[in-house]
Amino acid sequence: MFLNHTITALSSGMASLVAPIPLLATVEAENSPIVMSGVLLSLVVIYIASKIGAEAALKFDFPPVLGELVAGVIIGISALHLIVFPGSELSASDSGIMTVLQSINHLSPAALTSVFESQSEVISVLAELGVIILLFEIGLESDLKQLKQVGIQATVVACVGVAVPFAAGTAGLMIIFHTAAIPAIFAGAALTATSIGITSKVLSDLGQLNSKEGQIIVGAAVIDDVLGIIVLAVVASLAKTGEIDVVNVIYLIVSATVFLLGSILLGGVFDKTFSAVVVQLKTRGNILIPAFIFAYFMAFLGNAIHLEAILGAFAAGLVLDESDVRLELDELVKPIADLFVPIFFVTVGARADLGVLNPTVPDNRAGLLIAVFLIVVAILGKIVTGWAVFGQPGINRLAIGVGMVPRGEVGLVFAGIGSASGVLDKPLEVSIIIMVILTTFLAPPFLRIAFGDTVEPPASGEPSSEKTVISG
Repeated sequence: MFLNHTITALSSGMASLVAPIPLLATVEAENSPIVMSGVLLSLVVIYIASKIGAEAALKFDFPPVLGELVAGVIIGISALHLIVFPGSELSASDSGIMTVLQSINHLSPAALTSVFESQSEVISVLAELGVIILLFEIGLESDLKQLKQVGIQATVVACVGVAVPFAAGTAGLMIIFHTAAIPAIFAGAALTATSIGITSKVLSDLGQLNSKEGQIIVGAAVIDDVLGIIVLAVVASLAKTGEIDVVNVIYLIVSATVFLLGSILLGGVFDKTFSAVVVQLKTRGNILIPAFIFAYFMAFLGNAIHLEAILGAFAAGLVLDESDVRLELDELVKPIADLFVPIFFVTVGARADLGVLNPTVPDNRAGLLIAVFLIVVAILGKIVTGWAVFGQPGINRLAIGVGMVPRGEVGLVFAGIGSASGVLDKPLEVSIIIMVILTTFLAPPFLRIAFGDTVEPPASGEPSSEKTVISG
């Protein structure tokens, strides 16, 4: 009798475990297929927009990542309302995706809102995975050996390029525009970024990648990435607490630095283990799966010590950059990045409400002034880095400064995380995005002007030191 009761109890428990599980806990089971339909349709729209935007940008000789961002703006809350997220002034009924789902499934208003929130959450998670993979890829492409060889010149340029725009941007926002401390610090941090991918591409096109100026720019951009990710980890953690505690700030800076440097120093040991594991595995994914296990675990550690997951992913990329299978891993990561990274860039654009900068609305003019201020600081704050170079008579200081101007994909990471954390209001968020767009658009033509006469780049059969450029 006891056995029968036990079996019955176990059967009931198992039945509850295998009952239909909704995609997210907030969705009723019968609406789970509709959420999945919304996610799939959203991905169709995002991928179409990203490819059209990237191809259009490339046709006009602009970075594809900016085409993806602009495409996101067009399909987002600023224009077509195809991809809309909760928290904006628009509701579920304003979303183009939800309109399609409603016409097919005839949902009640409450059910439509529930599906909308769940579908948006899934897309947001996919976008966050995209930025983690992006930082892993950037880490893989940041050559540590080159970083060690660029010397004091590039280090000084990078430090000035981080300190000047950060200090000027933060102080200006707080003093002139009376912005609260944490949003001002976050916006100032967004000004520190430099896109090594975009800069390297332009230098290569000009035949200046191996010039003295080119080597300083690329080396400083790599160091800029490292310093910028540390700054981002610190300010994003401050945003979570909502207050500035000097002890906490010191802890975050020290822990971020130790985490990154410790990962790099232990990289030699891990590389051997990683290579040994890869050799033993014979099934598909023998390189890619261990690499992503390491990247995701490092991202988890970054979150666990109250930093950012992207810091851990970036550190994982730096470590695996030294591995024996690094070149093969680079090629294997690209298709994964091609699937997830556009989701991040398009959603950053989709969340940006450019209407908040409409000058015909009186309340928007302060936000427009903030955008102009950030653009000026972003440009001048990097141009001055050329004059930080010492002991190099005759060097093209203007070219070095202009080469540090484009923010590109790294600047968008700051904007995306700031938006997700809720620390940035709409005018400040959009101002950062416009700053990223303009600095990235303006840098290539002005770099060509700064260098003047160009040198023919190496022929296809000649060796080149150019590393793979991230296209977004």
